[in-house]
Amino acid sequence: MAERHHTSTEIKGKIHKPLAHDSAAKQVSGEAYYIDDLPEPKDLLHLYVAQSKKAHAKITKLDVSAVRNAPGVVLVLTADDVPGVNDASPIAGDDPVFAEDLVECVGQSIFAVAADSIEQARAAASLAVVEYDELPAILTIERALAAESYILPPREITRGDAREAILEAKHRLTGQFEMGGQDHFYLEGQIAYAVPGEDGDVFIHTSTQHPTEVQHNVARFLDVPDNSITANVRRMGGAFGGKETQGAWYAAMVALAATLSGRPAKLRLDRDDDMIMTGKRHDFIAKYDVGFDDEGRVAGVEFDLASRCGRSADLSAAINDRAMFHVDNCYYFENVSIYSRRCKTHTVSNTAFRGFGGPQGMLVPERMMDAIASYLKKDPVEIRQANFYGTANRNVTPYGMTIEDNIAPEIVSELVSTSKYASRREKIRVFNQTSPVLKKGIALTPVKFGISFTATHFNQAGALLHVYTDGSVMINHGGTEMGQGLYTKVAQVVAEVLQVDIDQIKITATRTDKVPNTSATAASSGSDLNGKAAEAAAQTIKDRLIAFAAEKYNVSESDIHFTRNQVRIQEIELAFKDLVKEAYFNRISLSAAGYYKTPKIHYDAKTLTGRPFYYFSYGAAVSEVIIDTLTGEYKVTAVDILHDTGKSLNPAIDLGQIEGGFIQGMGWLTTEELYFDDQGVLKTHAPSTYKIPACSDRPEIFNMKIYEAGENVEETIYKSKAVGEPPLMLANSVFNALADAVSSVSDYRVYPDLDAPATPERVLMAVDRLQDQAAQVSGSEAAQ
Repeated sequence: MAERHHTSTEIKGKIHKPLAHDSAAKQVSGEAYYIDDLPEPKDLLHLYVAQSKKAHAKITKLDVSAVRNAPGVVLVLTADDVPGVNDASPIAGDDPVFAEDLVECVGQSIFAVAADSIEQARAAASLAVVEYDELPAILTIERALAAESYILPPREITRGDAREAILEAKHRLTGQFEMGGQDHFYLEGQIAYAVPGEDGDVFIHTSTQHPTEVQHNVARFLDVPDNSITANVRRMGGAFGGKETQGAWYAAMVALAATLSGRPAKLRLDRDDDMIMTGKRHDFIAKYDVGFDDEGRVAGVEFDLASRCGRSADLSAAINDRAMFHVDNCYYFENVSIYSRRCKTHTVSNTAFRGFGGPQGMLVPERMMDAIASYLKKDPVEIRQANFYGTANRNVTPYGMTIEDNIAPEIVSELVSTSKYASRREKIRVFNQTSPVLKKGIALTPVKFGISFTATHFNQAGALLHVYTDGSVMINHGGTEMGQGLYTKVAQVVAEVLQVDIDQIKITATRTDKVPNTSATAASSGSDLNGKAAEAAAQTIKDRLIAFAAEKYNVSESDIHFTRNQVRIQEIELAFKDLVKEAYFNRISLSAAGYYKTPKIHYDAKTLTGRPFYYFSYGAAVSEVIIDTLTGEYKVTAVDILHDTGKSLNPAIDLGQIEGGFIQGMGWLTTEELYFDDQGVLKTHAPSTYKIPACSDRPEIFNMKIYEAGENVEETIYKSKAVGEPPLMLANSVFNALADAVSSVSDYRVYPDLDAPATPERVLMAVDRLQDQAAQVSGSEAAQ
């Protein structure tokens, strides 16, 4: 469904301006169309997915005869009904749409019921007879490590001799902590709606970040060519990575139902089923062993990362690779070993989530830097500054990429000053000396996040642009809109190239029959890729108009200038629409395709070396918290953020992404706890038990600023930088501030063990442990 982008006339057709999101007004008024808002034809089928109740078992009997005979049931879909390949995996071929003779997690789909109503489908599904022969289930990272249960082989990156450097260093610390997973909790759950067509064609409305992958997987599933399947996405009600791969399952189910019945079919998961069936952010166990000098500069460090991938590979290879690529964050480690183990467990297959492994990798050195500072009795910012990457030297990552755009030191220095970090830190220490119950904490953490897909072939995009004879413009591209403002930014780019008002540009749904072979809208690269492709298409048409005008009016092309809704040809001024109409009457094509591929990147997945990223985005945050040591309850009281967006295409949208990313990261590290019982059943599968941040959790003092000196050194779209994922990792400062507050219980003599999410229960237990440790330290000191 196509819609116009409306905004105020003062800033129409301009980049680097704070235009409103194209759907903002429609979303708050309820006028924005999502898939479940589309009119339902009277013969629409509703699907319900029956799920495994066991974590690991052989299916010894599946009898759905009673299901087929239930009222309202039209179809029961099992693996036996699949005409093509029973798989919807992105890579490995290990994600059956319907389980065959084996289930490997609670919530795995066994069959689907298509009925006249969702109530009938759900009721009928309960009549199935499913018998299992249970097998041993591995549910945790610890058990997977003990059993050497890996979904993919372990990987390692090394530089220098970390072990020798650690042993020779003056000081040495080791640490270990856990990072939990995170549910995407998008407002719009997984949903797909298929309409059958002629000759086996199927049109699918799908809530996905990757329409082309849905097209490919559904076509394989139905055993038809890709051109028989059209995937359509106008907007998603949130995605955060959770709709990059796993939406293909539900699209395949509705496509099969539509094909077999000849009726349109819709599948919408309710919240409980969505949380039980879909993958999460990978949880990790991380260890470090570090040697350092009196100034806190790291001489050598060994990192050991282990993640819970779940029952299948999904995108775990790239996610764990990115975790390895971000375990350095902003710091140069001359001697380093990074070891990564990708564990197979009998839980849902974990998948992409905003940051894509980067947050898990990045939190490890941030914890380590604070531990070093605590050990040396120094300000943690000093330790970070001592270890920052350089510019002319100390500027090569462990995976061999030279950093050419390092502005982390400048951002941190500016934030230290503007946030008054040093004086606040001193005041907090004074407060804690006289406050026995309430304790405050503060932390500053930086971010360096690589931008590009590590799968190099995804770094390409296409766009299709039409100019109509009335001067209106239609743009279509391969990027999908999930609330991040991509459509608005791309429209701004086209408006800038053609110098037309942005409300002359119609934004249309992403469709695989308009722009083919698209990449997922992920890796924070949506604007970089699709903006450049749209720019190329618009420039092609502009060049045609210039060449036509030069010939018609017998002037040099350099004498032709596009101004706001006008074209000046020496002394002649024409309205843009008039020149367009003249061009049409002279048979000048007013339609163009644009294409872009990211330059410079190269990466060897076998050796984990090369230049996987075009550039880096930087930022830093200071967070202040207060905790109650009697209950573990806490509040984030103040946040200061300085974030690099290059030359922002749209500061209003970028600030929204910074704020939203930070809050989502804060939720991951504080309240969002996923709990599986000893049978592999997720018990936190609704907002009653799974706590995302509420409005009241937003810090009362929340200062955000875009780094004004920012400008991308690379030739990105108008020198901007990606902003979707990097801000999430600014929330590391909240986690470290909580650890700082807990540490004050021991008068800062002991740095606390604290796992994420740092729920009030975990904070309270950390306080209790630290009080015991502090008493032991005091006893030892007294004995000496």
